[in-house]
Amino acid sequence: MDLLEVRNVCKTYGSGETAVRALKNVSFSVPKGEFTAIIGESGSGKSTLLNVIGGLDTPTSGSVVIGGNDIFAMNERSLTIFRRRNIGFIFQAFNLIPELTVEQNIVFPVLLDYQKPDQRYLEELLTILDLRERRGHLPGQLSGGQQQRTAIGRALMTRPSLILADEPTGNLDSHNSSEVIALMREASEKYQQTIIMITHNSGIAQTADRVLQVSDGVLTDFGRYRG
Repeated sequence: MDLLEVRNVCKTYGSGETAVRALKNVSFSVPKGEFTAIIGESGSGKSTLLNVIGGLDTPTSGSVVIGGNDIFAMNERSLTIFRRRNIGFIFQAFNLIPELTVEQNIVFPVLLDYQKPDQRYLEELLTILDLRERRGHLPGQLSGGQQQRTAIGRALMTRPSLILADEPTGNLDSHNSSEVIALMREASEKYQQTIIMITHNSGIAQTADRVLQVSDGVLTDFGRYRG
């Protein structure tokens, strides 16, 4: 079963002679539990595609369907709630709240949704992410790898069906990059979460189940490496 369907998505910025076609009739689908990498040069359109999939940007035409829900058929409030409950975001810059501890950052999306955190699941995540000894630390007291693991925990805490990762290893050294990718794959397999990751690193991309390339707004599917 496909969790994500991107159908004939186009995105154009500006108009007339200055118009920029960032995405050109992009279509693909991703089954539940698949770990997909998207590669491409800077300015190729891959970040625009990720933002459209996550409902952070609106396509000029086309549709994005997640779990059977056409996200751009929703009003703004419904989309915000849907995104909060069904999509986890992992950013290159971590985007942690500096005044909150590791544990507080991880549970923040749950509290934002006026829900009570699942304490057992929190403990499981802290163990998997090797953050139990750092749960009371602030982001400024953590290494880059620990900050990114915290960001992964935050993305996982709401048990989203889809995780969107934008260059999650971009600010990490090779050792921490390998650890982060391994954790994301473990999440994909253990919790049957669908992951779409943008990366410039072709070596990292090939650890995914499948690789897509965006070049000048056009998507190419290189097929599946696993499964």
